[in-house]
Amino acid sequence: MRLFLDANVIFTAAHNPNGKAAFLISLAADAGLQFITSDYALEEARRNLSRKAPDALHSLDAMVDAFRVVPDYPALPCPDALPEKDRPIFRAARASADVLLTGDLRDFGPLMNAPDRTDGLLIQTVAEFLNRL
Repeated sequence: MRLFLDANVIFTAAHNPNGKAAFLISLAADAGLQFITSDYALEEARRNLSRKAPDALHSLDAMVDAFRVVPDYPALPCPDALPEKDRPIFRAARASADVLLTGDLRDFGPLMNAPDRTDGLLIQTVAEFLNRL
């Protein structure tokens, strides 16, 4: 299964090695999971870690090798209600993954668990995904 990790999931995995996001990443090989992200998401995670938890940057660097990094796909449509800042995440996830994992309930919340509204892309939190796994 191909999972696209939003910046906040990457940030959390690097910042909290005992949390759900880090646990999910540790399952990759055993569970047949492929982790995908974008340069846009990685840069946001790195910027936020640099500002809020610089000691966790080494954890991010160690994780990056486990991710396939994809570009933005600016020609792909997005749901109208999605803010501009989240559109590169949605487009990259839609083009490359089965599931978009995010903790951004404010912006992605109305689209979560509603693949009929996202052209087949399932959007979930890490906790929701782990519960279904």
